[in-house]
Amino acid sequence: MKDLRLIFIRFKSYYRDYITEFCLSILGIIMVSIGTAGSAYLVKPVLDKIFVEKNEELLYVLPYAIILIYFIKGLGSFLQAYFTAYIGQDIVRRFRENLLKNIINLDMDFFTKFRTGELISRNMNDVERIRSIVSSIIPQMCRDFLICIALLGVVIYQSPKLAFFALIFFPLAIYPLSHLAKKMKKISHSSQEKISDLSSNLSQIFTNIELIKASNAQNLEYSKFQNENNKFFKISLKGTKTGEIVSPMMEIIGAFGIAIVIITGGKEVINGDMSVGSFFSFLTALFMLYTPIKSLSNSYNKIQDAVVASQRTFELLDKTPSIIGGDLEFPQNIKNITFQDVFLNYDEKEVLKGINFSVKKGEMLALVGNSGGGKTSIVNALMRFYDIKSGNILINNSDLYEFNIKSVRENLGLVSQRVFIFNDTIANNVSYGDKFDENRVINALKMAHAYEFVSKFKDGIYTVLNEFGSNLSGGQRQRIAIARMLYKNPQIIILDEATSALDNASENAITEVFEELKKDKIMIVIAHRLSTIKNATNIAVINNGKIAGFGNDEKLSLECDEYKKLKGKFDS
Repeated sequence: MKDLRLIFIRFKSYYRDYITEFCLSILGIIMVSIGTAGSAYLVKPVLDKIFVEKNEELLYVLPYAIILIYFIKGLGSFLQAYFTAYIGQDIVRRFRENLLKNIINLDMDFFTKFRTGELISRNMNDVERIRSIVSSIIPQMCRDFLICIALLGVVIYQSPKLAFFALIFFPLAIYPLSHLAKKMKKISHSSQEKISDLSSNLSQIFTNIELIKASNAQNLEYSKFQNENNKFFKISLKGTKTGEIVSPMMEIIGAFGIAIVIITGGKEVINGDMSVGSFFSFLTALFMLYTPIKSLSNSYNKIQDAVVASQRTFELLDKTPSIIGGDLEFPQNIKNITFQDVFLNYDEKEVLKGINFSVKKGEMLALVGNSGGGKTSIVNALMRFYDIKSGNILINNSDLYEFNIKSVRENLGLVSQRVFIFNDTIANNVSYGDKFDENRVINALKMAHAYEFVSKFKDGIYTVLNEFGSNLSGGQRQRIAIARMLYKNPQIIILDEATSALDNASENAITEVFEELKKDKIMIVIAHRLSTIKNATNIAVINNGKIAGFGNDEKLSLECDEYKKLKGKFDS
């Protein structure tokens, strides 16, 4: 029960907001307990007073008492069910939101270590399992416990001796129940891990469906999913088998108790030591008592599933970002960016090795080099996606790490080769992360040469785009991404082959826009085209995490062999 106590401690801050609902729920549980015990107790006067003593007066009174008892029980059941469901679902709603809030503020490094499907599974499936503790299992256990106490009262009141014989066997169930609970916990962990695998597998399939179809790999992916799904089936079946052992085990143990009660109680009734009504009231209460005892045993097993889910969820909730910003706001008038002997690692792998360069306002710096050389890593360091190992990145001669991260990213506009489109309107995609202004959206679309095709849509800028922008062409998606950056109007523009999907006319038009923008901004371009390189003020040749050459096209064409090789590839 230690794990359960830890869950309560973690949710303690939430519970305080539901005092009224808790009180009403507890009232409902008490009413159910009273109603259940009362209905068992009423068997005695029904048999003894009405059927044995032929008391006609009670014949017309007891039915009303029964109606009242069941009304109390029914009302209590509703109060308990409704308010525990309300508490559980609202707590989980808030908890799920807090979990996502924490996850999306973690470092980029975190997202390279966790699969997308696994994060979705933990935020949805695991949190739903936790909800079962808050809104179902614990209230059910509380209700069952109070019902047990109330029925035990009836049983002991009617005959302490028979109560002893009826309940003496139940301690025998403690060890097997404890063993089953431990086994159930292990199975639950395997089950939830396998659900994460399935979610990741599905996420991968739907994200890469175009490649799957182009490669005729539908059967391959189906086979892989079928294999993982079959493993999940076997684990689930194992869990069902383990969980369902509890009920028959408790019934068999209970049967021994009932058998002894019938023999012992029957003798007492025959000998006149106990009335028929008392015996049947006892027997009714005893039969009713076995139900909540069985339910408590089953609930204890179900808790193990929720405990494992809570451990997986709290693992994410306890993670904190290691990339911390400073207190200063980003300068309003940026003049230069300087990298001084910058080293950067991804885990143990060194990706930047002593990078030095400076770029001023009004200049364009092109980063060129073979794939994996470190070009994107320079952008990642500047965007504060990763912390550098050593060296300095200076903005107007002030350390980048002195500025708060929000203000840094507000002043950097990134258009990457991988275009991000949300299932939302074009207007919201363009103004993403900023306040919406219709005129600014239209202006940004015009500058990105996207308004021409957007205006042809029936709903214009309010046209809803499909997930990943699947109802747009590659070039159209790229122009939406460029418009998003232009809407932001950042001081530093970072382009990672941002015009690769555009036709020559569109690329030339947007290049002119960038040339105009460059006058009062700093531009850093990861370049793979000769046209981009020739427009750059300076070019940094990046090779194996180092700068192999720095200067303009003319200088590097004469002095840098690495650049000559790259330029040959560009020309071809």
